[in-house]
Amino acid sequence: MLKSILSENRRTLSLAVPIVAGHIGQMLMGWVDTIMVGRIGVVPLGACAFANTLISVPLVFGFGLLSAVSVRASHAHGAGLPEDAAAGVRGGFVIAFFLGLGMALLIHAGLPFVPLLGQPEEVNAAVDTYLILTGWSLVPVYLTCVSKNFCEAFARPWIPFWILLSAVLLNATLNWVFIYGNLGSPAMGLAGAGLATLIARIAAMAAVFAYPSLSRRLRAGWPRPLFAPGMASAARSILTLGLPAGMLHLCEVSGFAFGSLMMGWIGVTALAAHQVAITCAATTFMVPLGLSQAACVRVGHARGLRRTDRLRPIIFGALGLSVSIMSVFAVAFVLGGSRIAVWFVPEPHVVHLAASLLVLAGVFQIFDGIQVVSSGILRGFEETRMPMVIGVVSYWMVALPVSWTAAFKFGYGAPGIWAGFVTGLAVAAGALLWRVLRKCRLSA
Repeated sequence: MLKSILSENRRTLSLAVPIVAGHIGQMLMGWVDTIMVGRIGVVPLGACAFANTLISVPLVFGFGLLSAVSVRASHAHGAGLPEDAAAGVRGGFVIAFFLGLGMALLIHAGLPFVPLLGQPEEVNAAVDTYLILTGWSLVPVYLTCVSKNFCEAFARPWIPFWILLSAVLLNATLNWVFIYGNLGSPAMGLAGAGLATLIARIAAMAAVFAYPSLSRRLRAGWPRPLFAPGMASAARSILTLGLPAGMLHLCEVSGFAFGSLMMGWIGVTALAAHQVAITCAATTFMVPLGLSQAACVRVGHARGLRRTDRLRPIIFGALGLSVSIMSVFAVAFVLGGSRIAVWFVPEPHVVHLAASLLVLAGVFQIFDGIQVVSSGILRGFEETRMPMVIGVVSYWMVALPVSWTAAFKFGYGAPGIWAGFVTGLAVAAGALLWRVLRKCRLSA
């Protein structure tokens, strides 16, 4: 069994590494914005945190929903049915476009209600333009996600990774131009960071779209033409599988987002410290998220090939890798919180609070790794409804009540909110792992 696990781990890692790197590349846009905006003050940093908190909810929901493209394409690839993969991609494009457009319009319509979320007045005054620009960037992000998921399902993840990394470098360069007013541009501050993000994401979308149609290995499964009869049916199929997965992601990210809103009730310092800590935790989360997607694809391949003997080594190998890697990150956050925080913002009071939050982030690293890899494995089995129920219970019925009680009832403030995150993730990890072990027993 150990020999089989090690063998499958090599295959899982060969797929997961570029996926992880691509996700981290995407997160580096957030790092770059946070670091570069943090240099112009605590209020812009707090406004950046607030806007990214709001954007993260539809962003992560869309990623979960569109993960169904990976499931369909990987199963079709394993079964030798490229036309089924092409149909899934068409359906994914329909959903991605209209979801992105709807979310962008909803953000526009919701701007007058932003002050009702209880954030400091100076944060509300600074956030509008950045929020609008990053809201419109959801359209290219979702479309990029569909193409990227297709490439990964066909085991060709490296070119999308290099494209996304190039987009990060473009974003950093444009930030330097627009935020600070270089090369003849006016100094736009936080709004400049939003414009840079929008342009970089459009460029990434164009490149990731072009790659599959030019690749000999991907051409068979890529939809030609892009628009064809049956797109509505394909979109419904993707929705049926992807909507519960999207809801699971939505439960987690909305729980964290509401926690961020509670940070704003405490003050600008708490919000800025939270932005530092959540940026770090979200970046390390990209590693198990990539492993989760790789495990989903590999389980889909094995099922398409009817190789049930490979399922247990793939599953236990992915879980073991996740726990091992997240343990390393946990130690780094606990021991090096202050050193990490000072990279983002120079104010000592923000650094001190961020370091204490990073200790709690270290505590939940292992739980976070287990729950996301488990949910990816279950998607590979096309089980998405029960994980959605687990998400609702863990994040909304456990995490948020604990956060509010610890922060405001018992007076622990920002660390109390993060204590709720730890509790909710622990419950989710235990419940999802139990579902995975049950699947292993049934497929043995």
